[in-house]
Amino acid sequence: MQTAHAAQSAQSAQSARTPQSVAPGAFTAFARFVLCGGGVGVASSFAVAALASWLPWALANALITVVSTLLATELHARFTFGAGGRATGRQHAQSAGSAAAAYAVTCLAMLVLQQLVAAPGAMLEQVVYLSASALAGVARFAVLRLVVFARNRAQGTAATACTSPTATALTAHPVHATVAPAALCPAA
Repeated sequence: MQTAHAAQSAQSAQSARTPQSVAPGAFTAFARFVLCGGGVGVASSFAVAALASWLPWALANALITVVSTLLATELHARFTFGAGGRATGRQHAQSAGSAAAAYAVTCLAMLVLQQLVAAPGAMLEQVVYLSASALAGVARFAVLRLVVFARNRAQGTAATACTSPTATALTAHPVHATVAPAALCPAA
């Protein structure tokens, strides 16, 4: 009994030293995405409007998109998707790809607005910009959750990294087909 209690205490102490992040459910992740990404998006819309008074709108939007994407990716890595730390270079690159698509959507929406309304007011521009951003944001959530911050990708990478020529040779022969993957690779 004491041995089990000591082992449990040691395990609790170990988990306290190395906190493991748990991936939130889809609803929680979406709520966090809306809070973080939406907050950055609203701040960005005001920043674009302010910067557009000195620069062409498309350039102002591009600059703000770059800055807000870097910020939002860090927030999503640390908080939204429970990755437990800073975003990696790969995650920033993939997030930038989805942000580029969102940038195209907002530019297209504003171009259509300019074609439909000769002199749109600031309020109408904000409504169109935020609506286009919201639609693009839902698509970004799916990409970020299913691709960029997917949990199973890290596990698949660990299993692939453990594959050795011996393990490959053993699994290639039908005689050894009953060997469990965990026996060949402890990370599996």
